Amino acid sequence: MSALLQFKEPHPVTRKALIQLDEITKIYDSGENAVQALRGVDVAIEKGEFVAIIGPSGSGKSTLMHILGCLDTPTTGKYWLDGEDVAEMSARALARVRNQKIGFVFQTFNLLPRASILKNVELPLLYAGVGRDERRERAFKALQRVGLEKRAKHRPNELSGGQRQRVAIARALVNDPSLILADEPTGNLDQKTGSDIIAIFEELAAHDETIVLVTHDPAIAARTQRRITLVDGEIVESEE
Repeated sequence: MSALLQFKEPHPVTRKALIQLDEITKIYDSGENAVQALRGVDVAIEKGEFVAIIGPSGSGKSTLMHILGCLDTPTTGKYWLDGEDVAEMSARALARVRNQKIGFVFQTFNLLPRASILKNVELPLLYAGVGRDERRERAFKALQRVGLEKRAKHRPNELSGGQRQRVAIARALVNDPSLILADEPTGNLDQKTGSDIIAIFEELAAHDETIVLVTHDPAIAARTQRRITLVDGEIVESEE
């Protein structure tokens, strides 16, 4: 095994980081065909960091993203989010965390086609029980942050792919989350539009938003503050 593949991040010494993963493993199917997607992952991400998770297909990037987003649970290991042990949370508490502490941006946008983009951005606030007037005001401000306030009444099919991803970013921001998770956010976009989307993330990071982005594109990863490389479920490199 090469020296590179033997690299392992030092074990975190505090739990004050926004994200703290200690010896995270994930095994799918406990039978003869068990697949170990993550193998003892240790990661600490501070508030305000803009981090890319990179690696080849099948390296565990999406699995790690799902665990960070509380969409899946590790087989072994510990995950602290903002100082709280995720494993100790009830199903209701986890749902609240996903709604209020984490903003998600997906490759496929995941917008409601028949709703206006303002209504799409309001959705997390609706689930959080926020009143109509406040929902509308906060959603409009989120659209302003991504430069789409003039399109508030349009539906997704009236927008370009890049504009739809901006709507998805606004939706992720509307609850003022502690963490934004972006899974291949430029995967369905051309190079120029994808670069414009990353510029939005760069601006958000400059205002102390914490962003973790999964990408297969080295050029996109190079624009983040730190890059974590996964190979076969293990961190092989972490660089600034």
